[in-house]
Amino acid sequence: MRPLADGDRAAIVALASDADVANMTAFIPHPFADSDAGDFLAKAAIEEQARKARVFAVERRREAGLIGCVAFALHGAAAEVSYWLGKPFWRQGLGGEAVAVTVDFILGDVGVAEATAQVMEENRASARLLEKAGFDFRGAGTGCGGRCSGRPIRLYALSREKWSARQKAKPTVLVVAVALIDADGRVLIARRPEGKAMAGLWEFPGGKVKPGELPEAAVVREIKEELAVDIAESCLAPLTFASHVYDDFHLLMPLYVCRVWKGTPTPREGQEVKWVRPLRLADYPMPPADAPLVAALRDLL
Repeated sequence: MRPLADGDRAAIVALASDADVANMTAFIPHPFADSDAGDFLAKAAIEEQARKARVFAVERRREAGLIGCVAFALHGAAAEVSYWLGKPFWRQGLGGEAVAVTVDFILGDVGVAEATAQVMEENRASARLLEKAGFDFRGAGTGCGGRCSGRPIRLYALSREKWSARQKAKPTVLVVAVALIDADGRVLIARRPEGKAMAGLWEFPGGKVKPGELPEAAVVREIKEELAVDIAESCLAPLTFASHVYDDFHLLMPLYVCRVWKGTPTPREGQEVKWVRPLRLADYPMPPADAPLVAALRDLL
């Protein structure tokens, strides 16, 4: 998620002009023209300036470019969440991820008491998305705005108390990562293979710490398994750590730096590896837990 930009105008027109997209929203007109996109961007900027609402562009980590929008509008102590995605991006879990991040932001950072949402009765995919995000069904009603006017809708809400309890109930998973740094100051990153979660994204090599295993021992074991490289624990220097809440767990990941090892890093688990200059690391899309670690490496190198 990121702020909207005028450069998103063409993508908004291309995606929002689909009748199937417009039909499940209240206020996207159909047909949808370039002037409508201009009005949409202008209204979003005005409402943000007035602190009434925020609209974010949604894009994939693997590839830049708007694929839809997610928004919230403030109504007293509550915030109403809404979203839309271009049809090519339906049924991929992207809408659910965008809504979950938005809910974490408004209930955690903004600090409103409740997140609300409404969907048309026939839009069962969005209803399931909200339920998975923790929203409770609060009853049926009739829409009173735009395309929803007079149509049956389903009302949902998620209280800050329930959201907080869900966050606390998530298990903490300890994962280790290491930045291998060669003699030229380049850093080794690995691309997650197809078939794995977050496939295609680049990350620092590493993996889960086993029960009873020390983090440094886990680094040694994981790098041997993944890259056929031998590392001595004494060659690992802790640099920083990442703390990130995913949908189902809280990830805690210390990052180590290593400049000395035996062997040539060789992918053994179907991943692609690449040596990258520190200043170019930001060019490679990473999982949300790995991306914040790049700044610490830049400062070091």
